[in-house]
Order: sequence, then structure tokens, then C-alpha cells
Amino acid sequence: MPIPPEIFLLPPGSDATLQQQIQQIVAEAIVSGRCAAGEKVPSSRRLAAHLAVSRITITVAYNELVANEYLVARDRSGYFVADTAPRRPRFDDPVRHARPGVAWADRLTRPVRQRDDILRPPNWMDYRFPFIYGQSDPELFDHANWRACALRAVGRRDFDTLAQDRYQSDDPMLVEFILRHILPRRGIHAQPDQILITMGGQNALWMIAQLLLSDGEVAIVENPCFPGLRRIFDQMGHVGRSVDVDAGGLPPERIPEDAQLVFTTPSHHAPTNVTMPIDRRIEMLERAARDDFLIVEDDYEFEMSFLAPPSPALKSLDQDGRVIYVGSFSKSIFPGLRLGYVVGDRLMIEEMRKLRSVVLRHPPSHIQRSTAYFLSLGHYDAQVARLARHYGQRRAIMESCIRVHGLTPVGGESHGGSSFWMRAPEGVDTTRLALDLRADSVLIEPGAAFFAHRAPDRSHYRIAYSSIPANRIQDGMARLARAMERAVGGQGGSAMPND
Repeated sequence: MPIPPEIFLLPPGSDATLQQQIQQIVAEAIVSGRCAAGEKVPSSRRLAAHLAVSRITITVAYNELVANEYLVARDRSGYFVADTAPRRPRFDDPVRHARPGVAWADRLTRPVRQRDDILRPPNWMDYRFPFIYGQSDPELFDHANWRACALRAVGRRDFDTLAQDRYQSDDPMLVEFILRHILPRRGIHAQPDQILITMGGQNALWMIAQLLLSDGEVAIVENPCFPGLRRIFDQMGHVGRSVDVDAGGLPPERIPEDAQLVFTTPSHHAPTNVTMPIDRRIEMLERAARDDFLIVEDDYEFEMSFLAPPSPALKSLDQDGRVIYVGSFSKSIFPGLRLGYVVGDRLMIEEMRKLRSVVLRHPPSHIQRSTAYFLSLGHYDAQVARLARHYGQRRAIMESCIRVHGLTPVGGESHGGSSFWMRAPEGVDTTRLALDLRADSVLIEPGAAFFAHRAPDRSHYRIAYSSIPANRIQDGMARLARAMERAVGGQGGSAMPND
């Protein structure tokens, strides 16, 4: 008996192509059992008329379903549900008895501790003026070449490499490019056994903390700093000591003598963007040698040094092997890539490799290979140059707006980056200000999440220009300035209680 076309309906609001949507609805009907093996599906003409799409779209979708063994084509008879089509298993509902449930709150021995996070709505793209950090502008991304690299990575030539479980090893093509092209730009020279591919910078920081911090170890973090690092410490039950930064980043003379591990962001301090001077970097290494502590250098945004040439990485000045270097492609390619790398002593990398294998073995091979092609074919360098050019233009517009509206940037010398660290007038709570601005379709990031609990601060905020088109910056900044004036006047400027 032929299957009536009326059982097939296109899903509303789908981002997939019509061909993909048709494949999905037919496959779902087969897997769910609504269409049985041997039944004839509607002809391409009937289904096209029912769905108001072209007949060729239906034909192409049917042919894909034949290739995937959902359908079979019979000459002059049409398409039928294949005997080999997958089926979703069916289970009888179990007999349920009234029993007390599991007290999960008591079973969780290490629940995740809550800490203020960066205030950012998940639907940030729906706002017209998103001054938020770390998100990519789709207009600046090289979609065509990334797609070509991804297709090449899953092609027949690379399939054997991708299909195998690499256990603890990484993609040799990606490692080789990082060693030969990325690290030398930072003055770093390393060997393949001194590098590990990670699932982004935070994954790298977590592994480092797991291996180097135990009870009684003294870890130093910058204040303010990347909130994700403090969350790692919270989950470990470790209390890091915060050292306030100044116009040159982390001051070496403020690092206590009993420090054993120091986390720092010298190229672009998070979140102030200040660049640590060379003499301070040398002083920090001398202090590390004298007091015998290790340094974790998070070089998360070095590619965005478009105002001045990037300073040599702390790792490049290290003669004692005390610096563990963390890099990431999240800001330069796109944040959803979640791919980074660590450079360190061979023994440290070997132990990190073992720890990584406990959780995920290695980052997905096709992601590593796609990235390797994107880097090696020159698309990465072109992407970075394009970002720097547009970011420079946007930064100039934002700097002008800051001056015109009398807003207050803070920090010291910066070589670039993609954001400004700002301070509101006295009495203005930037957390409340950020919530009020949403009604005007403006997003900013209040600074409370970046500070240690011992020194709560609601007067700072961050505004970024990576996600907002240049032609919207002036209007968005004017709205921010008007909201700030209202807050100073007492409308929304009262302090909120600290957590």
C-alpha cells in the first residue's frame, strides 16, 4: 500500500536546506516505524506537490536516502522502504511501583561550586549592539575555505588517518605546523614531544592545575583575571592567591616568596588588555629562578597585536624550562572550534597526555586535520590579517566614541586585542547597568566575574568590538553613554548586594 504524502511535513524554522529537510522527515518516518519495509513512498511528483517544492529536490533527496540504504529504487515502479533500513527499538513500558526517589543532592560528592560568570545571554546574536568579547563575526570568517578544508579532511585520502583511534597521539600535520610556523612567531622553539593539542585554553589550564596543584601548594592568579581559572580552582577545592595587576600587568615584586605556580597573561592581560613590558618579563623569570616557582603563560590573543608588534613570549625568554605555554585558536579562527595547545617540558607534556587520555584520549581527528589544512594552506594568516584590519578600524571608532561621550577606559599600554576595559562613575553598579541596557538592545559585560571574592568590584565593565559591525558602534556607544548618565543620576545606580 503506498504511503500517503500527507504524513510528511516540513519542520518549521529549520536552517537546513530543503533537500536535507526532506531526507530528515522521510528517514525519521522510517526509523520510527511509521513507514514499514517494502512500502512504497510517495512519487517525487506527488510529494513535491504536497510540500510545494521542486520535483528535482525530492528526487535528489530520495537518491541520498537510497545511498544511505533507507530506500530502494525499483525500475519503473518508484521508491520503496528498504529491508535494510534502520529501525528504532521498541520497549514495553515497565511496571512502575511507588518508591522513594534517589536523593541526588546527597550523592554528589563534589558538586560544581557556583561563581559569578560573565553576564552574557545565550541569544546575544539577537541584540543589535553586542559589545561582548570572544564571539566571532560571521562576516569576517572565511567560510568557503574552512568548508573546503573540512571536506578535504574527511576525504578518502585522509580517511584512514581519521578513522583510526590515535590513542594518546595528536595529528602530526597540525603539530608540525604549530612547531614550524606558529611558535617561531612567538620566539619559541620546541620539539614534537614538547607539545600537546587540547580542547581549548581552559582544558589546558585544567590539566595543568590537576598535575601541579595539591593541598598546600600556593598558586598565584592575577586580579582581575579570567573567570574560568577561578572556577577550575573552585572545583578542585583549591584557593588561589590573587595579586592585583597594575598598568604593566602582574608585578613580579608582589609575588609571595612561597609561590609555587603563577598563572599570567603577559601579552594581553585578561581582562584589561595591558601588555607586560619586556623588563618586567625578565624580572619575573629571575624571580621564578630565585624563588623556584613555575609560570603558566596564557598567550590567548597574541595574534591581535595590531597596534604594535607583539612582544616576545615569556616562554621565548625562559632559559630554565620554568614556563608552560598555553595557546589557542578560539579567538583567531572561531570560538566554537575549542582547539588549543600546550608547550612545556617533555615530562610535563607526557603526564598531560596521560591525563588527557583518561578523559577524552585526544581532540577529534577530523577537527585537528581540518585546522591543519586551514593553517597550512595560508587561510589562517589571511584570516588573522583580515581580523586585524577590521579590528583596527572598529577600535578607532570606539576610541573616538569613548572620548566624545566622556567614558573612562582603564589599563596601561596595549598592543591591540579586541576589547576595552572600562570603569563606571562612582556609585554605578555595572551589573545592573548591563541588565538595564538589554532593553535598549545593548550588551556589555560587567566586571564582577573577573575579581576575587575578597575584593568584589562592580564598577568595571568590558566592551568588545569583535562581534559588532563597525556601522553600529556609534549608535550603540551613544546608547551606552545615555544609560550611564541615567545611572549616575540615580536611576539604576544603587548597589546590589554581594554574593
